[in-house]
Amino acid sequence: MMGRVVATERKPNTPHEFHFWTALDSPVGIGTIVRVEGSTAVGGQVPRIYGVVVEGFSYTDLQSPLHDVMGHDGAPGNHAMSSTERAEIRLYTAHVLRQIPEEPLQPVPMGSVFLADDADVAVALRMDGYLREGESTGIPIGIYRAGGTEAAIHLDADFLLGPEAAHLNITGVSGLATKTSAVEWVMQSIFTHFPASKGSVAALCFNVKGPDLCFLDKPGILDHADRAIYEKCGVPAGPFENVQYYAPYKSDGFSLNTLRSNEALLDNVTPLTWGLREVLQYAEVLLNKDDVDAKADAMIDFIKENVLDRPFSDPMLERTHTVTSFADLEQWFRDVLRALEKKDDQSWRTHHVATIRKVRNRLSNISTRCKGLVADDGAVSDLPFGTFQDRTVYVVDIASVEEDAQDLIFARVVTRLREHLERRDLGVNHVVVFVDELNKYAPSDGADTYVRKMLLDLAERGRYLGLVLFSAQQFRSQVHRRVVGNSGTSLFGRMDADELATPGYAVLSPATRTKLSTLEKGQLMVRHPHFTQPIFVRFPRPAIMRGRDGAELYPQATDVTLEHAVTRSLRALDPSVTLAWVQDTIIMHEPEAVLKARNATVRARPDDVRAFFRSQFRPTVSGKAAQRPAAPAVLRTTPADDPYGF
Repeated sequence: MMGRVVATERKPNTPHEFHFWTALDSPVGIGTIVRVEGSTAVGGQVPRIYGVVVEGFSYTDLQSPLHDVMGHDGAPGNHAMSSTERAEIRLYTAHVLRQIPEEPLQPVPMGSVFLADDADVAVALRMDGYLREGESTGIPIGIYRAGGTEAAIHLDADFLLGPEAAHLNITGVSGLATKTSAVEWVMQSIFTHFPASKGSVAALCFNVKGPDLCFLDKPGILDHADRAIYEKCGVPAGPFENVQYYAPYKSDGFSLNTLRSNEALLDNVTPLTWGLREVLQYAEVLLNKDDVDAKADAMIDFIKENVLDRPFSDPMLERTHTVTSFADLEQWFRDVLRALEKKDDQSWRTHHVATIRKVRNRLSNISTRCKGLVADDGAVSDLPFGTFQDRTVYVVDIASVEEDAQDLIFARVVTRLREHLERRDLGVNHVVVFVDELNKYAPSDGADTYVRKMLLDLAERGRYLGLVLFSAQQFRSQVHRRVVGNSGTSLFGRMDADELATPGYAVLSPATRTKLSTLEKGQLMVRHPHFTQPIFVRFPRPAIMRGRDGAELYPQATDVTLEHAVTRSLRALDPSVTLAWVQDTIIMHEPEAVLKARNATVRARPDDVRAFFRSQFRPTVSGKAAQRPAAPAVLRTTPADDPYGF
């Protein structure tokens, strides 16, 4: 026993809060879990109450600081003049985590207070309900430490990944809260402990800043304390085993727009390129609604339904068009406008010529604004929708991509994930989507963008499909309430004092808010549906190479020539490919044809890379040089000495 429950007229106990005092040397602090043993049976059972300390006070018998000043004769160093040493007590306030029995719900009785051990922590946080032998759905989130007790804290997979609840949100100061590290650790724990009975799980991460997620498959440096937490939580201390990276090209069309462009890392990097078919469905993401009116929308819908991917003919047009790429679409627009000019007509199939010109301008502009991601020739290199693999991380690197292209990638990737999960043909049952910088993509104010609508839809309906959102931001108060409100689990790292002063944190005690503002790296406050009060835990450094370490060890490749870029891409498929062979193969071909052949080869991943790459080019004819025919004999009809003869 380390303390006693106490209640006064000014501070009575309630069913949800109680007070207790301890000796001066008791190992109690903010966040400590305690157990109260009642003294009087209720309904034949002695009550047992579990609580977490949220506030602490220190008292003496002084009524005023002036009394202490007088006792020391006005000098702090005159403590020898005091006739006795004043008594001091420690008083703590705790919020109730759980009462046993749970009914009737009564104020906390007077009783003895004990530090919680491992078993008490499991009961207090209701983890005993989902850590049953053979039926466990627990996902370790970290370690609770207090007064010699060290217990692994588990989240319920049913409330983290669905279907009961879902989604995870983490808040904290940039660089000090280790938000990305916490998400990496949680995903490692999920991959290890997600129950086989609940199916397969994969993760899709959008890398939106720097090299944070560019080295998930490379081992990091761990100290002894980190390895101890890994062992306690039963998670292997190593990087992710299966990681696939996707990144668009730069505007040149052959250099990957990613910090993972070092040649030693290209074995699991796949280009992300889309054509007209993939982009037109999400054209509204890139088109300004103030500029594209209902008439333009009708024209775009006409193209989707009647022109794209099917033969299209019209008596006015010169030929039948089959539009499969932006280049084909441009030819179709030219034919339509040329026909209108010939007839001197102002409309075609109810569409005015001004509307046709406007839509042509806006759609043609997409391939320019998103060059590198959107290909004019219709070449497609996409994520493996339909063949996602269990316990695999798919990283889409958009850190260096223009904002318009970022929005298009967000919209299309998440929409495709939802469509496949609805049909149950994605390849896995659950997908964790990680999005950082939520203050930018789902702010509480500003324009209602397509990306924000998509994130709201994911947060509100995703758990029914197995689509789970893991999100992070610096300021939770400035994120749309429906996104954070639908997150069943919330993590809080070190917080800014200004953020803690917002109304959303008023439910926390002053001591808890102060502790949040001073947390060190590796500490988090956790809120989970099974935990009636927030709990502080410690998590280990991820066993993954840090982004800045990886950027130094694997420096980004410099911009190279077309020959070098093609060699690098093909060498990832066949290490025997040489620069000289590539130069000899492409010397007679235009850059557009070379890029098209390269994209087809990377997409197909054939067994014989060289033969497949050569087969993508049209054969060139190298005939003998034509000989000039002999000049015919000149027939003269005039004398040789005629000065006017020809």
